[in-house]
Amino acid sequence: MAHKTLLKGRVLSFDGSPFEGEPTDATRLNEAVLVQDGHIAELGTADSLIRSYPEAEVRDHGDHLIMAGFVDPHVHYPQTAMIASWGKRLIDWLNTYTFPEEMKFGDIDYAKEVANRYLDLTTAHGTTTMCSFCTIHPESVDAFFGAAQERGQRVVAGKTCMDRNAPDGLRDSAQTAYDQSAALLEKWHGVDRLSYAITPRFSPTSTPEQLEAMGALWAEHPHCLMQTHLSEQTDEIEWVRSLFPDARDYLDTYEKFGLLGQNGVYGHVIHLEDRERHRLREVDAALVHCPTSNTFIGSGLFDMNGLIAEGHRIGLATDTGGGSSFSMLRTMASAYEVGQLRGRPLHPAQLLWLGTVGSARTLRMGASIGNIVPGMEADLVVLDLASTPAMAQREAHANDIWEAVFPTIMMGDDRAVSEVWIGGKRAA
Repeated sequence: MAHKTLLKGRVLSFDGSPFEGEPTDATRLNEAVLVQDGHIAELGTADSLIRSYPEAEVRDHGDHLIMAGFVDPHVHYPQTAMIASWGKRLIDWLNTYTFPEEMKFGDIDYAKEVANRYLDLTTAHGTTTMCSFCTIHPESVDAFFGAAQERGQRVVAGKTCMDRNAPDGLRDSAQTAYDQSAALLEKWHGVDRLSYAITPRFSPTSTPEQLEAMGALWAEHPHCLMQTHLSEQTDEIEWVRSLFPDARDYLDTYEKFGLLGQNGVYGHVIHLEDRERHRLREVDAALVHCPTSNTFIGSGLFDMNGLIAEGHRIGLATDTGGGSSFSMLRTMASAYEVGQLRGRPLHPAQLLWLGTVGSARTLRMGASIGNIVPGMEADLVVLDLASTPAMAQREAHANDIWEAVFPTIMMGDDRAVSEVWIGGKRAA
């Protein structure tokens, strides 16, 4: 007989988008969720589920909030050790901090150590799935996928491809990028809960020949995701213009090489031109908001409400280590603050949706993860909404679940994460 576990608490799920109509109308609260064979089996009242499944192990979380594990659709796990490095804008930051650290990932032992450290840290913060850039080294991909596979995690990753404007030791070529990416895709994509993403870092670090090779690989494997960066900073955009003088705009440097499509995942997308917004929506590409990174590196303010209104698929990401935290709670808080600066603050239901359902949809995984719905994979996080004295005293005066959870979004960290489930197994 399959083992069954019944988790009691305030179980949050979504049956619609909180960006359509009243945010709270899209949410549902239940008293318990039944987990069986790595999946969500049933939702309902605690009494009814206990009566129906007397053999189930019961874990009573009291007033804690039980929700889908956080999904982080744009990260750089190799930047774990250099997170929160001081005082640079994007291009200088890459040269000063990122590239020297990424040089180390040809060493498989070092790559394994950082991959496991990164997954430990993110699990402690309630993140159960992420989409990561690796380095140019195949060893960095093997290390990350191997560590995730051992934990039973659903993750996405890919070898980062760069053949110019990077140091010696961090450049491949158009041919090696294609060959190594193809071999890694064949080795890992679809194995257990692992998915490969074709990964040109961004236009400035790839020659037209390499971008063309990546476009050719994607055309051969259109079911795979393709991840990259787009329009993060204004000086980056000027750099792209100088490198691609014939391009209509930044997006065109991808589009002309076959790197624009419905399975594309584009990070940052702050300074988009009208044509770029239209084309991204037309192909149903995914956009990823990285608020702690955008403020930390001084990139700008993402147009969440405008892009949502246009119908874009949008996720929320930490962008480790340009982002200054491993925590999706901190990322939600930063997204709220960016919204305030743009005059449209986000409701707690919208923030939680972006970090789960919305982010899962950017990875084309909305049918498997990101929500608590029968049949979906059981990746869960249990949040203690009174995990510190400051939050406890605020939560004690809350009039509803949204007043209770918002202080944890704004002030929470790994102390708020009471328990994490990955693939139906308790991880923490």
